[in-house]
Amino acid sequence: AKKANNPQMWVTTVWQLCIGLPWSWRLGPSNSSERDHLLEMLSELRDFTALLVADAGFFGYALWSQIISSKHHFIIRVGSNVNLLKNLGYAKEQNGRVYCWPDRAAKKSQPPLILRLIVIHNGKHPVYLVTSVLDTKELSDRDAITAYRLRWGIEVYYRHVKQTFDRTKLRSHSPENALSEANWSLLGLWAMTIHAQYLLQSQGGDPQRLSVASMLRAYRGAMNEYRCPPEKGEDLRSKVGRAILDNYERKCKASRNYPRKKQETAAGPPNITIAKRVQRKKAREIKRELEKGLTA
Repeated sequence: AKKANNPQMWVTTVWQLCIGLPWSWRLGPSNSSERDHLLEMLSELRDFTALLVADAGFFGYALWSQIISSKHHFIIRVGSNVNLLKNLGYAKEQNGRVYCWPDRAAKKSQPPLILRLIVIHNGKHPVYLVTSVLDTKELSDRDAITAYRLRWGIEVYYRHVKQTFDRTKLRSHSPENALSEANWSLLGLWAMTIHAQYLLQSQGGDPQRLSVASMLRAYRGAMNEYRCPPEKGEDLRSKVGRAILDNYERKCKASRNYPRKKQETAAGPPNITIAKRVQRKKAREIKRELEKGLTA
């Protein structure tokens, strides 16, 4: 109860999967909408086509249609809170073809969203993904699964921010200062990480194996001992060059007997129903209207 009564801050991050660095972020109160944050950040991706990979919280016809209209694509996990249609007849029916078309959108004569359903098994239960990339030659099921698994890196990044960088609690006493502190903390960690990755790559190392804890010790040591000239091998460049993960293989901690704060259940499969005759008729009417508008 004491933790719940403390003021909290919400952060939504667009995170680059390949290099492991944030592209952009938005901060707000604890009741902020991560979907609204994402829509705000879409304008910062206008110079290229992005493939957005997200967890089950980023669902909905409005959000997905906005991403598609922004010339981007997505891979998003779906659960039992998502309703999908099959055999709507709006597009060529293929294996894995589903539609997102809620009744509210149909009443407004908005077109259905054509999606591709991908089902994988994570070893415990099935995981359901939908993507707006319909052509398997452009994005195969295996590539989609690989991209979604890389999404786990953002959870590790949040752990670095809160635990390794010690930003679970902010020091500021006012909301304005707390926002400034959080922004500068995220920016500082981003700057150190991208500089450390550059140094590692220039020395022939693998930037993906960067140890954030060792990197922070290297920068803190350089700042604390700025008055003394470093000894050989103790300068910032050398220390960062050694800031790599060890080869120790971590064991699975799932079987450890300790009290867990979260008892989460699997998201479950999405609700997939066969389109009714009225829905198929309405979809054909919308398709004809759209084709007339394109030819006019």
